[in-house]
Formats: sequence, structure tokens, C-alpha cells
Amino acid sequence: MASADVVVVFPGTFDPLTLGHQDLIARSARLFGHVIVAVAAAHHKKTLFTLDERLNLARSALQTLPNVSVLPFDGLVRDFAMQHGAQAMVRGVRGVTDFDYEAQLAGMNRTMAQSAGSTLDTVFLTPDARWQHVSSTLVREIAALGGPAHDFVAPLVWQALVAKLPRKA
Repeated sequence: MASADVVVVFPGTFDPLTLGHQDLIARSARLFGHVIVAVAAAHHKKTLFTLDERLNLARSALQTLPNVSVLPFDGLVRDFAMQHGAQAMVRGVRGVTDFDYEAQLAGMNRTMAQSAGSTLDTVFLTPDARWQHVSSTLVREIAALGGPAHDFVAPLVWQALVAKLPRKA
């Protein structure tokens, strides 16, 4: 049962949105009143999809979840979360490597929020076992090499990948 008054932010690059992301977002939507999927502009990364493409793909893939919105963000996720009244962030962790990195980010965001007179906790969720090994990076690489990446993304995301990438013979 969702806690109706709790707003959370699920930040990421989503290049592309995977079925693992969708699993975590749907589960977050059952737990919390409102989930804001915060799509990072990602100036620090070379993304395959533009910010507008990533926003449109996420909005289309998540349209059946009424308490989920998809918004762009640039800068510190802490600032974005505070501007939108979020009490927490949700992060997916596939294993200990993800957890080590995400725990550091959680601590930094919590400390920075406290310095700004607010609170911002992080909730960690593990993906369903079917998606434990899936990452956007691997999906892009498999798709670029002509492999069956369609098993790891929604059909509309697969179509976008096929259109974006040159296919190997």
C-alpha cells in the first residue's frame, strides 16, 4: 500500500530505460504516493539518446503508472529533489559494487540536504532476479553488436534502439 503523502525521486540517465528500471519504478509507485523519474541531462556522459528522446521514451513506457511523472533535471539531484518536495530518493542496486557507490552518493546527498536545512533519505531496491544483470550500458552494447537486446527493454525502446544504431550484418 502506497504512502500517499510521500514523494520520491528516482534519478538516472535512462539511456535507455530498461525493464529493470521499469520494474523498480513500478514497485516504487506501489510503495510511495508519487514517484518522479528524474532524467538527467548527463552533460558528463556521451548519451546515445538525446534528453528529449529519453524523456519521451520514459513517458511512453511508464504511462500506465498514474502516480509517476517524468521530468528532466540538470545539476545536483539534491536540489531537484528539494525543489519538488521529495522526502527520499529511490535507487536500484544490482550488487555490492552498485551498493558501495550508491551508499556514498546517499551519504553525500543526505549531508548536503541537511546543510540546506532539509532531509533527503535514500531507499535502495534490488531489481527482480530477471533484471539483476541488466544495465543500460550492456543493452546499448548488445544492440550495437546486433544482439537480442529486445529481451531487456520495452518494445518501444527496442524500436528506438534499432532506429538509432547501425545494425551489424
